[in-house]
Amino acid sequence: MDTRSQIIEIATNLFQHKGYKGVGINEILKECNLTKGALYYHFPNGKEELLIACLQEMNVTITNSIKKIFNKHQTTREATSAMIQKLVADFNQKGTITGYTFSSIVSGMDSLSEAIRDACNSLYMEIQGIYSNKLQEEGNSKEVADSTALLMTATIEGAVMLSSTKKSAEPLEQIAQVLPKVSLGS
Repeated sequence: MDTRSQIIEIATNLFQHKGYKGVGINEILKECNLTKGALYYHFPNGKEELLIACLQEMNVTITNSIKKIFNKHQTTREATSAMIQKLVADFNQKGTITGYTFSSIVSGMDSLSEAIRDACNSLYMEIQGIYSNKLQEEGNSKEVADSTALLMTATIEGAVMLSSTKKSAEPLEQIAQVLPKVSLGS
C-alpha cells in the first residue's frame, strides 16, 4: 500500500472513531508514523483535504457494497432487507458499523466547510441514486423513486446512528422489518 493510501486508511479509522473535530494533525502523524512535511506533501491543504479524500474513499467502498447487494436482488424490497441484514450482522460481529457510514465523522456538519459538505452530499446523492434507479426499474416514477430513496437513506443512516448510540443492533433490526413495508409498499 502506498503512503497516501495508508494515510487515508488510518485517518479514516481515526475520524470514524473520534469524529473530524476529535482528531488532531499530531494524532494522525503519530498513528501514520509520519512527519508533518510528509503529510502535507500528500495533502497540501491539511486535515480538511485529508478528510475529503477519506470521504471519497468511503464513497467508493460504500456505494460498491450497496450496488453489489442491489444488483443481486430482484426487487428493492429484497435488496433493502438484505442490505440492512448485512448491517445488523456487521454490527453484531464488530459492535460497530464504522465502515458503512460516515455520519459519525462529520457530526458537527454545520461548522464544517462547504467542500466537506459537498463531499458528504455527493455520497448521499450517490446512495440515493442507487435506490432510486432500482425503484424506477420496478416501474415507479422518478419523483416517487427519488422521494422514497431519500426516506430510505435517512432511515438507514438514522438507524445506524441509533445502533451506535445504543450499542445494539436493535434499531437496525426494527427497520429491517418495517422499512421495506413502509417505503416500498406492503
